[in-house]
Order: sequence, then C-alpha cells, then structure tokens
Amino acid sequence: MAEYSFEILGKKVSEPMRKLETFPAPEHVKKVVLDCDEVTSLCPVTGQPDWETVRIEFEPDKFCIESKSLKLYLWSFREEGAFCESLSARIAQDIFDVCKPRWVKVTVAQKARGGIAITAESRIPDLEQGAGA
Repeated sequence: MAEYSFEILGKKVSEPMRKLETFPAPEHVKKVVLDCDEVTSLCPVTGQPDWETVRIEFEPDKFCIESKSLKLYLWSFREEGAFCESLSARIAQDIFDVCKPRWVKVTVAQKARGGIAITAESRIPDLEQGAGA
C-alpha cells in the first residue's frame, strides 16, 4: 500500500477545518461522486439553521479529495451564514482550487424551511466553456 502524508486522516480531530486534503487519483477513474446529507449552515439574514444535502461530482486529473478532510470541511459551515447558492459556488471553487479536476459540479439541496426547498448547482468550468458532467 502506498504511503501518503496526511495531516488529518489517522489523527484525532474534534473540530471543523477548512483544509481539504488530496491523494493521487488512481489510473482510469473517470468520475468521483461524494454525497453528504449531514451539512448544516445558518441563514445569513435570520441566523436560523439550514440543513443541506451536498453532492460533489468531479473528473479527477491528478488528485482526489480525501473523505475525512471533506467531512471536517463541510462541518466548518455549521456556524457560518451562507445562502444555498453561495454555498454551492464556494464548495465548487474550493474543490477546484485544491484538486484541479477536469471539471467539478456541486449540488446543494437545502431542506424546506418556511415551506420552500432550494437546490443550487455550480459547475467549474462552466458548461458553456466546453466541459461537462
């Protein structure tokens, strides 16, 4: 088994972190899908809690996202005010910046509050630029 140098994986961590760790993408992996239905954030106006499901899809180039670091990263939004749409865009940009995939698509589905559910999708690069999921 290959040796990797992780700062988070294999360590006791008891607080959220905004650090995403990566590992070399295995050969022939064309698409990675990560789903989490335990994401929470706050409404940036009212401070009320929002519950989201986050789906991250990407085509790796050289790196994949390590899942424990992703869990702690998503946890970091718990006390942060963010609209569903901006949360989708922020996560997509952070994934793109860290692992430089060929493309990334992030879908955030916010559970209904006040009778309204919201789903927002962000893609980098944008489909109009020729990449796709």
